[in-house]
Amino acid sequence: MTEHILNPLDGAEGRPLRGPHNAEAMQNAADPTVSLEERLEAYEDIFESEVGDTALTRGRHLERETGLRQLYLKFEGSNPSGTQKDRIAFAQVMDALRRGFDTVTVATCGNYGAAVAEAARVAGIRAVVLVPAQYQTRRIQEIESDGAIIRRVAGDYEQAVSASQELADAQGLYDANPGGANTPIQLAAYGQIAYEIYDELRDAPAIVTLPVSNGTTLAGVHKGFVSLYRRGKTSRIPRMVGSSTFGKNPIVRSFRLNLLHCEPLSPEKIRETSINEPLVNWNSLDGDLALEAIRSSHGWAAYTSDKAMLQMARKLAEQESLNVLPAATAGLISLLDQHDRSAFVGDRYVAILTGRKS
Repeated sequence: MTEHILNPLDGAEGRPLRGPHNAEAMQNAADPTVSLEERLEAYEDIFESEVGDTALTRGRHLERETGLRQLYLKFEGSNPSGTQKDRIAFAQVMDALRRGFDTVTVATCGNYGAAVAEAARVAGIRAVVLVPAQYQTRRIQEIESDGAIIRRVAGDYEQAVSASQELADAQGLYDANPGGANTPIQLAAYGQIAYEIYDELRDAPAIVTLPVSNGTTLAGVHKGFVSLYRRGKTSRIPRMVGSSTFGKNPIVRSFRLNLLHCEPLSPEKIRETSINEPLVNWNSLDGDLALEAIRSSHGWAAYTSDKAMLQMARKLAEQESLNVLPAATAGLISLLDQHDRSAFVGDRYVAILTGRKS
């Protein structure tokens, strides 16, 4: 419960779980009187049927407008909570259930907390969600409706993560935050995006581009393609492109300055808007992993603006019938900007659109 009445800030939107065919599984997964083996089997059934396998479609209107052929759009907004974060939320809650935890904790500015709260409800375990005191997001209501406990903490997102990690250590809770001991589970979950792209294209595309904040999604997708390549499934590893908001992401800044590691920004210089909030970080928790993925794949990192993200979201709605969160278009914008400067040769290109707009 929370005492705050909040106004909208971030704009991703969830959807109900698909329902009737999962009724028995939903009951068993959350039932503490059922054996752990049965609960895990039921939860896995729900996970596999509800999360992932998102659409990969040709952006044909954008192709005609830009001249970039074989542009594919991977829309993660069809996940239950409306973003790619369901992938890691359900994967970690399943791990928590398997290991005997009865509570998970996570810090959030909205989207990830909503994903974890729903995943925990389905598993019949508690979620304690820490939210920075100054944040205003309508997703609080979703988190509460899934039965999660909300705790307001002083400071910013990064400080909320630290508080959540300390809570996990002190009370023996499952820590679902990025940048911690469970990062391998998160990377593997996001690696499924690479496998899904491969299943459709039967090889790796030339470039995969996506928004970056903490960097976990980019690092996980890259790891998935590395695995496919090493197993002889693909002929190459795609160039990875990360894009974020101007001057407010350490991964992009560190790449552009050719820094050895992902170095934090000055927190006092960070200014958020209702558009760029999902991308803003002063300390990207998996930044080194993302930076290495970009460099080892000969990719790049770039900035984009609120105006450009809003315009692209409108264009995708009008031309491609995709209701995309503006911040989720950052990677696509950077790909098209680079193509405009120096046209890419005929190949296949994938832009991951990470969230659905309400």
